[in-house]
Parts: sequence; C-alpha cells; structure tokens
Amino acid sequence: MILQEKAFECFDCGAAFIFTVDEQLACQAIGHFNAPKRCPSCRLARKAYQMKNGNFRNPQPGFQSERRLFHAVCSQCGRNTEVPFEPKPDRPVYCRECYQNLKVNR
Repeated sequence: MILQEKAFECFDCGAAFIFTVDEQLACQAIGHFNAPKRCPSCRLARKAYQMKNGNFRNPQPGFQSERRLFHAVCSQCGRNTEVPFEPKPDRPVYCRECYQNLKVNR
C-alpha cells in the first residue's frame, strides 16, 4: 500500500490539516490505522484535558466525580492534613512529609 499525504478538516475547530506520510507510518507502527479526526493542536489540547482530569474514556465535563478529601491529624507530627481516603480510628494517618520519610526509611 502506497501512503500519501491526506487533507482533513478538524472535528473540533474546523481547521484544515495535513496527515503526513511520516505521521501515518508512526500511527501504523503503534497499531492505529484510522485517520485522525482532530488537528494536532486539538489533539494536544484534548490529551492535556484528559490528563488533567484523569478521564480518558469520557472527556465530557460533568461525568467524572470530584475527588473527595478528608480531614485528618498526622499520627507522627500532629499537623492537620487532608487525605483522599476516609481515616479509620484504629489506623495511623500521616501527612505527606511524614509519609515520605517513612517510605525512605523502610
């Protein structure tokens, strides 16, 4: 199959862009065989949005729940901190600095 440059219109912004032979070869090398729907700048913007929101399957706003943080007191230094899990009274909770020190000293 002979590859050649192809012109497309971006699905998001409507700008015209060229899908070069080098880009086609790179895509085929990683197993992508469909033509892109978005221009390079819209692809980067979409990827940045997904990386920021941790939402790779459904990038529409409103579908991802907000990250909930819980108040806790560090068991080692006594500082107030927030953790992404609900603390249990029978388990120690550490602030970021104390936790990092514990990991290094293990």
